[in-house]
Amino acid sequence: MKKTKFYNDVERKWVLIDAKDKVLGRLATRIARILQGKNKSRYSPNFICGDNVVVVNAKYVKFTGNKLKDKIYDKYSGYPSGRKEITLEKLKEKNPSKVVYYAVKRMLPKNVLAKRMIKMLKVYPEDKHYHGAQAPRKIEV
Repeated sequence: MKKTKFYNDVERKWVLIDAKDKVLGRLATRIARILQGKNKSRYSPNFICGDNVVVVNAKYVKFTGNKLKDKIYDKYSGYPSGRKEITLEKLKEKNPSKVVYYAVKRMLPKNVLAKRMIKMLKVYPEDKHYHGAQAPRKIEV
């Protein structure tokens, strides 16, 4: 007799989040919980049951402390002298959507499901987005 319940019939909805004047870390934790589906009663850790998330106004997100100068993002290609560093301030000027994207990506679990979860996140620097046909419901985080 099988007692394990599989909730693979969960309907994914679209959620719109306005990031204007929100603190980055608090915003990213709430987005990560929505992507994982932890805000639903049918949460299962081995299945993606989260919603698709659209984040607008990523350019206007706020930071606490001295993170603009102190926080450094780095990537390493694997080759000698292949390490590249960029500060949060420069990354925000160059591509403000990446700041929110990296914050959420690093809060997701480090497994195969996280790669599929992060694809359900769409981040835009301004008010305009291309997901009007999905009729995302706006929530306050």
